Amino acid sequence: MSAEAADREAATSSRPCTPPQTSWFEFLLEEALLEQHLQKPSPDPPPVQLIVQFLEQASKPSVNEQNQVQPPPDNKRNRILKLLALKVAAHLKWDLDVLEKSLSVPVLNMLLNELLCISKVPPGTKHVDVDLASLPPTTAMAILLYNRWAIRTIVQSSFPVKQVKPGPPQLNVMNQMQQEKELTDNILKVLKEQAADSILVLEGALKLNKDLYVHTIRTLDLLAMEPGMVNGETESSTAGLKISAEEIQCQVCYDLGAIYFQQGSTNAAVHENAKEMFFKTKELIAKNGSSSLHFTIDEERLAGYCQACGVLTSSSDDTSQQATPYSQIHSCMKSGNYQDVVKIFLEDNLTLSLPVQFRQSVLRELFQKAQQGNDALDEVCFKVCVCNTVCDVLQGRTVDVQFCQLFLKPSKEKIDFLLEVCSRSLNLENASEALKRKMAAFLKNLCLGLEDLQLVFMISSHELFIKLLKDDERKLLIDQMRKRSPRINLCTKPVASFYDIPASASVNIGQLEHQLILSVDPWRIRQILIELHGMTSERQFWTISNKWEVPNVYGNVILGIKDSLTRDLVYILMAKGLHCCAIKDFVHAKQLFAACLELVTEFSPKLRQVMLNEMLLLDIYTHEAGPGASGERPPSDLISRVRGYLEMRVPDIPLRQVIAEECVAFLLNWCENEYLTMQVPLPLVQTNPYVKLGQLLAATCKELPGPKESRRTAKDLWEVVVQICSVSNQHKRGNDGRVSLIKHRESTLGIMYSLQSVDFEAVAVTVKELVSYALTINANNHFWLIIQADIYFATNQYSAALHYYLQAGAVCSDFFNKMVPPDVYTDQVIKRMIKCCSLLNCHTQVAILCQFLREVDYKTAFKALQEQNSHDAMDSYYEYIWDVTILEYLTYLHHKRGETDKRQIAIKAIGQTELNASNPEDVLQLAAQRRKKKFLQAMAKLYF
Repeated sequence: MSAEAADREAATSSRPCTPPQTSWFEFLLEEALLEQHLQKPSPDPPPVQLIVQFLEQASKPSVNEQNQVQPPPDNKRNRILKLLALKVAAHLKWDLDVLEKSLSVPVLNMLLNELLCISKVPPGTKHVDVDLASLPPTTAMAILLYNRWAIRTIVQSSFPVKQVKPGPPQLNVMNQMQQEKELTDNILKVLKEQAADSILVLEGALKLNKDLYVHTIRTLDLLAMEPGMVNGETESSTAGLKISAEEIQCQVCYDLGAIYFQQGSTNAAVHENAKEMFFKTKELIAKNGSSSLHFTIDEERLAGYCQACGVLTSSSDDTSQQATPYSQIHSCMKSGNYQDVVKIFLEDNLTLSLPVQFRQSVLRELFQKAQQGNDALDEVCFKVCVCNTVCDVLQGRTVDVQFCQLFLKPSKEKIDFLLEVCSRSLNLENASEALKRKMAAFLKNLCLGLEDLQLVFMISSHELFIKLLKDDERKLLIDQMRKRSPRINLCTKPVASFYDIPASASVNIGQLEHQLILSVDPWRIRQILIELHGMTSERQFWTISNKWEVPNVYGNVILGIKDSLTRDLVYILMAKGLHCCAIKDFVHAKQLFAACLELVTEFSPKLRQVMLNEMLLLDIYTHEAGPGASGERPPSDLISRVRGYLEMRVPDIPLRQVIAEECVAFLLNWCENEYLTMQVPLPLVQTNPYVKLGQLLAATCKELPGPKESRRTAKDLWEVVVQICSVSNQHKRGNDGRVSLIKHRESTLGIMYSLQSVDFEAVAVTVKELVSYALTINANNHFWLIIQADIYFATNQYSAALHYYLQAGAVCSDFFNKMVPPDVYTDQVIKRMIKCCSLLNCHTQVAILCQFLREVDYKTAFKALQEQNSHDAMDSYYEYIWDVTILEYLTYLHHKRGETDKRQIAIKAIGQTELNASNPEDVLQLAAQRRKKKFLQAMAKLYF
């Protein structure tokens, strides 16, 4: 009986075998604290997620008495938790495939570092400097496991990952995901820096010709004992799970082959090494079988690697590889048998086994050989390109620009071959309706693009064309062609006439330039430019229209393109796309930008990023004008792209200021305040002024519900707005040439700035535009109405100011049928209304408004009543006065002036019983409120 089996039997005999009633984590932790073994029988093995729970518990930081965060303590509990995590991994036989599928990079990194630690590998030791042969078997295996994982992680990170559609955003989950992403990126950075050392370690392992051992639950228990209780068993050659030398060789060969293959894109010799490693892996699997206690190899992926290496490298055993189309094409290319290449491509159009990238790479190689002077390859390039194009059409991809260039001057022979490829690529009996529609649309568009109607007749009379298009569709197409050239009969050869006499070159160029200006079809634009460049090489066709405007920051890069045709095409596609975007023709703008992106991707990473940026801006505009206008939130991938643009740190990429502005505005419009205030990287805030301004706006919006808390953020926002509105000679340009809108003040200056540099007119214009726009969104917001009134007040437009002060009170009081809230009609607002009335010579209104203040301003009221040149209704307003002191003063004033009628009106107002000073306070308040209501309603009728 083995030692592991003996321990298991002893454990089962000492305690009854009952399933745990608590969670696995609590159950195993309790067992460990009771110094029991993990081998207690249970219905199912412990899940791999226990490793995450154990390591998370062990790595939790502690807080001392001063509430300071401290690193996790090295106590018995944490050591037991780490040991439990290692035991779960040992239970899984340290199978990296299982661990990698279930654990994140940070967790697996922590686990393997714990394995190195418990295997007595000194921290900080460079593995490449260690002689594996001289180490204990479990120690050597731990080093080997870590470096295998490092290489596998580097290779896995190079593969594209399908983004999982996120659920509803949750701040804590998003923060956790962001932290894990940053941690993973940091670990990957270190692993890539140490990749060369890891490769050397694995290459050294191939020279080992002995079995190794990996830790089991039993050996881990022995290591965890007190030092005096260990008898050296773990250092012996028989401790742990035995891994044979051939198994180790197989694992290491496969992992080295994967990293060699990844690095081989720039080094052909490394591809040879990859091929050697993969074929050696296949030999070991064939010899020992694919089953193993310690690892599994994905044999389908291995076969794919071997197949790719057979194409990318020369094969010494051609006969073994002849069965695959890859090796056949490679052999044909090597021997110059290009007609067989065309035949293989044509046959593959039915099976579609060759990837599109491989097809394109073969065509590029043929083009390069043709450009080196082999004219005989022109026909081969055309035929391979036709095969690729028909394949693209059937799979729903766009027609490549190379096909358009090669088909610029079509001939009968070219049309014949094209129709042959189309016929042999589509099995009409078994093809789906979708495939038939794709082929029909391709042939129809081909006809519309041909100038020679005899060639059109070749296509329209072909058997495939007749079967794919219905009679009415074919008649419609023929009618379109006749309208384009009514003098020509599609069914007979045209008779030469005056109209058939070729026009002069200058006339043709002028007509083509006119078509170029009007066209928004990228395919047609390419055709026209190719024709124009075929007629003359002296013209710069991007200059023929003064409406083709490209920002200078882009123009400098585009005009640096050496090839004149490519330069014209890129410039015109971008200019037309920007124009369509400006006039909100987003459909054509997207087509033009997509064509431009496809074109520049081939030769300019810088222009590729430029086009991606412009397409992002176009998608923002499209959403805002479409679904966004009805309140539909943008898709999560668009928000992610906006964040990615703001966080982009690619050097030497020309950037348009408007894109950063629109991205920040987009995030603000869709209330991405949490990202702008909490998640946006600090360096981005410090270097991008638009993000800084957006962060302040978002923070102010978040804190608006609490007026006291919002004062600080609102104050910070206002300071930045004032800085932006400072005079231009105060702005400094950064290293990238952009004007810094956010100045960083020294702490000794506090919140003070140089007032002399502030452009107050700019501040006023900014506030006016902001308020005007805000009122178009929410015309009944009393705070915005008060600010609008304040603006008119500050610019001496007193009648307009009164209009908005009254409107602000009306919207929040049901047209004054309720009391205006005191936070709307503050003493400051009332005093401004008083001043407006005074400057408009409405002195009686001034006296009435003086009653609205918390403490009645008798001095101002009496002074106003003394004015005899009043433009208001004077005594007709007396019924709105409820303050007896003011009414008594009016009585005295009219008596002194001998104005008997007006004195009687004032006496009548005083004599109203509800104004008697002996009345209860609530009666007096009701009387005042009733007069306020009537007065404000009368004022509203006057100023609205």
